[in-house]
Amino acid sequence: MLLAKGQKVLIVDDEIWTSDTLATIFTIAGYEARAAYSAEQALEIIAEWQPALVILDVVLPKMNGIELAIELAGRRPSCQMLLFSGNPNTAQIAQAAAQSGHPFEILEKPVHPDFMLQKAGQLLSVH
Repeated sequence: MLLAKGQKVLIVDDEIWTSDTLATIFTIAGYEARAAYSAEQALEIIAEWQPALVILDVVLPKMNGIELAIELAGRRPSCQMLLFSGNPNTAQIAQAAAQSGHPFEILEKPVHPDFMLQKAGQLLSVH
């Protein structure tokens, strides 16, 4: 498996430290990475920057990460998404989304950066 380095990755988390740290980790690993701190900001960035992968925190103010992922799936079907959360209530949100035809895997925080890079590589792999 050849990893798709250089691909654009957007990290969306309202915890600025988490977003910025993950963006830095992905940049060091060879991706072109940016951070967003809300769903609204993410939608603005996605419209003009068009990332190949969006990594979303589930718990965001106003629009949660699953709602954002559903919105993105409609706007940019080729964009890969990876969700993560430290909130135990996200299982209920994910179950409701799956029942409405939008199943998402949610990684549990804290997620080790190496594991996050591995999951991203799998989603963006070139066969």
